[in-house]
Amino acid sequence: MQYQITGKQIDIGEALQTHVKDGLGEMVSKYPGRPTDANVVFSKSGHEHVCETVIHLSTGMTVQAKGHDHEIYAAFEKCQDKMDKQLRRYKRRLKDHHRERPVELSEAASYILASNEDESESEPETLQPMIVAEMETKIPSLSVGEAVMQMELAGAPVLVFRNEKGGENVNIVYRRDDGNIGWIDPK
Repeated sequence: MQYQITGKQIDIGEALQTHVKDGLGEMVSKYPGRPTDANVVFSKSGHEHVCETVIHLSTGMTVQAKGHDHEIYAAFEKCQDKMDKQLRRYKRRLKDHHRERPVELSEAASYILASNEDESESEPETLQPMIVAEMETKIPSLSVGEAVMQMELAGAPVLVFRNEKGGENVNIVYRRDDGNIGWIDPK
């Protein structure tokens, strides 16, 4: 597994980096879905240290967590505990589904559009939005349950996926304001 351990405007020493590598390596070795890379970022928010960790698994899943504490090592430990809990749930769900195949991915274009926060104009000149960035993204082919699990593991508010049971239709799962999960399945 490749590690990228950085600090935002704080210095992290070799001892902390070794502690993070050992801790993450030991944690992910207990679970399926061989990890490919881990990105760990330490920062300071007021009087607290913050640890944000993202781990990409070979199955296409992404696990991420954030931990806060007054001590930097304790912030990492809290983050690690959250990731351990997520991976334990993921392993349990995999056992329940008895699924051994990798996730199929489809290519898609992704765009970032400029916001219209310019107050000097009362009406825009054109209704076409300005494209700020254009990227390639991958859309996974998942069941609805797996899509909800992936969205929860990533901590994302929405996930676009191809429903493996519904053919080639693109579906969306999202977290609603009332805390429930919404599912859009076009016909």
